[in-house]
Amino acid sequence: MPNGPAEQPPAEAPRGRPRRVTVTGDGPVLVEGPVEVVLDDGSTAVSDRFTVALCVCRRSRTLPWCDTSHRRREKRHTG
Repeated sequence: MPNGPAEQPPAEAPRGRPRRVTVTGDGPVLVEGPVEVVLDDGSTAVSDRFTVALCVCRRSRTLPWCDTSHRRREKRHTG
């Protein structure tokens, strides 16, 4: 008789084409969906959209999703 819950074997990674992640130079990281994003506090955010934009500037009011807040920052000009 088992003493606790049976251990499940680790899930295999999906076969086929890998997910595409696009790092943009001046904006969000684009990830082919669906996605599950694990946040700093351990909670998760899920989207089943075809492509999602993940905020990397931390200005978004809809973290982890990009709301284009990065567009409002001032560009630095080197003179």
